[in-house]
Amino acid sequence: MDILVVGGGGREHAIIWALAKSPQAGRIYCAPGNAGIETIAECVPIAVSEFDRLTDFALENNIDFVVIGPDDPLVDGIVDAFEAKDIPVFGPRKNAAAIEGSKTFMKDLLHKYDIPTAAYEKFDNYEDAKSYLLKQEVPVVIKADGLAAGKGVTVAFSMEQAESALHDIMVEKVFGDAGSHVVIEEFLAGQEMSILAFVDGETVRPMVAAQDHKQVFDNDQGPNTGGMGTYSPLPHIDSAIIEEAIEKIIKPTAKAMVAEGRHFTGILFAGLMISPDGTPKTIEFNARFGDPETQVVLPRLKSDLLAIMIAAVNGTLADIEIEWSDEAAVCVVLASGGYPASYPKGIVIEGLDDVKDALVFHAGTTKNEAGEWITNGGRILGVVGLGADIAEARAKAYSEAAHIDFEGKHLRSDIAAKALL
Repeated sequence: MDILVVGGGGREHAIIWALAKSPQAGRIYCAPGNAGIETIAECVPIAVSEFDRLTDFALENNIDFVVIGPDDPLVDGIVDAFEAKDIPVFGPRKNAAAIEGSKTFMKDLLHKYDIPTAAYEKFDNYEDAKSYLLKQEVPVVIKADGLAAGKGVTVAFSMEQAESALHDIMVEKVFGDAGSHVVIEEFLAGQEMSILAFVDGETVRPMVAAQDHKQVFDNDQGPNTGGMGTYSPLPHIDSAIIEEAIEKIIKPTAKAMVAEGRHFTGILFAGLMISPDGTPKTIEFNARFGDPETQVVLPRLKSDLLAIMIAAVNGTLADIEIEWSDEAAVCVVLASGGYPASYPKGIVIEGLDDVKDALVFHAGTTKNEAGEWITNGGRILGVVGLGADIAEARAKAYSEAAHIDFEGKHLRSDIAAKALL
């Protein structure tokens, strides 16, 4: 089967790496891709927002199956566009992708179906939102309603910080129309956990759990990013808690979406908080593979990813056996200096060829005229170590990441440290 993967980051690199292992996989294309992806797939210079060009390319090149990576095109209806041309595509339709595209929709859905989440209020008027905010206790969470590249959430530990975040979102419009509505939410303390699941309607096939590190600096300090590193499994979180999250949050949410006429097919990604008493609650839902969670989850998948995706699209997901490796995986993200604020591009990357004992997924790279690897984004690379346990995988990830160097290189030094306690 010839495959088109839409997207161009570390997530898509990991997806293509996994798809390429399938005996059913033929040619693999990626639009637009990146220089790292180009080493294992043919990259096509079409943006993820160019639905007509993407569907035309698929028809002209007899593409058998399409996989959508990023959130923006899903929320804008890219799956509907491919389905309108009778092209098999893995991902949720526009009305189902709303679970990520609108935090107010998601929170209202969870509230309606009594699915555990933080208390909240929603606003479309700045003065009303500010009046409500001033009556809350800190810490408090301020969320832009729409998509904001993983940066639209502020956990405010002072009222001054909370007011500033609200003003930035609703008045300064730092996230554009994504901030026309906001959610003000109670702060949940505890351990974060991510569970991704293959979903088709009410059929839910969960993946192995992972934990992300959102803040840019060690000890969870600094602003939120798209993710500075991940690890899987989570030896410090009891398996009963993971099972409770699946049974009381993920499965009921998939069922609720069907009840609302929003049949979900694709990846349902639950961002969860485990309270000190062990109770899981929902922080967010995404409608696609997480990045960098994908970079530790897919290396642990023993089954054929393409076969699983095809089964979901064909309505036979319940019949597929899915096996996972007992290996641990740790991903350390190498980012540009200044990220997630402004950062330079075009800086030469050295040492990639010296990485021998880890996977390297490219997120923001390209090549210059001299053929050298150069930076082309905020998050540049994900270095993934695999091992018998977290300690071994973590040691490999950091040891191999040390071979790679570029001016301003930034990484957290505490990825997966919690799992060693």
